[in-house]
Amino acid sequence: MNNTKSIYYPPGGILIWIIIYLELITFGMAILALAYYGSEERELFHNGSLKLNKTIGTINTILLLTSGFFVAKGIHFFKASNVKKTVSYFNWAMVGGFGFLVLKSIEYYEKLAVGLDMDYNSFFTFYWLLTGFHFIHVIVGLVILIAITLSIRKKQTEASFEDIEASASFWHMCDLIWLLLFPVLYLLF
Repeated sequence: MNNTKSIYYPPGGILIWIIIYLELITFGMAILALAYYGSEERELFHNGSLKLNKTIGTINTILLLTSGFFVAKGIHFFKASNVKKTVSYFNWAMVGGFGFLVLKSIEYYEKLAVGLDMDYNSFFTFYWLLTGFHFIHVIVGLVILIAITLSIRKKQTEASFEDIEASASFWHMCDLIWLLLFPVLYLLF
């Protein structure tokens, strides 16, 4: 299996990186809007941030970072033609992703139970839009990881390395976006 590529060829292929850049630009613009409106309504955004569950947010950060590590280890073992360890690490990555979704759902439930919905104020409009959009990305990332893991199991080491790299790149984008959202929403205001 030849996994060496030119330094000009991005992991997973150019298409996944176009998608990743578009997603990062979209989230970046939304975070800039959040920062702008937050500077206009400092007290409202500060009080909104205080209503967020920092414990769940912190645990979710750890879950996504750990699952990103597991994906990276899975790729390492795939390069070494160790399918069993690849699948194992990808499975652990998915556990982290599902854990993130469960905790985020609990946090969403807590917010809705006390009336902190999207219409509550401008802080919570941003909170729901940004975290909801990210939540959907994590679901998509998990579907991709499930599909690629099943492909690896089925085809053993003949699974497309480019597909595996693309899957990992998308998953790492989810990590990166959360690493931007968590401090901005939970800590900075």
